[in-house]
Amino acid sequence: MAEGGTVELDRVLFIADGDKVMVGNPTVEGAKVIATSQGEYKGEKVIVFKYKPKVRYRRKVGHRQLHTKLVIDQIVGPGIAEEKPPKKTRRRKKEVTTDGA
Repeated sequence: MAEGGTVELDRVLFIADGDKVMVGNPTVEGAKVIATSQGEYKGEKVIVFKYKPKVRYRRKVGHRQLHTKLVIDQIVGPGIAEEKPPKKTRRRKKEVTTDGA
């Protein structure tokens, strides 16, 4: 995912806000999490080594899994309307009138 992009996660299993706890069965209906991507990075290298004795079979392969770092912006519970950012208004260009005289 591109850095700075937003993602909406709608499969929420558990929401807790102080003493108020909501547990899904299996998910909390109507709940979602809005997060912003902070870019991708590679995880630690995992070595896969296959070996069979007496037949000269050896294979060594390394693998690094890609991970995406997310920052949670907002958690929206069920029945709560999502806060939408205000619309940006564009200014109209002023009409220029020229007198022919």
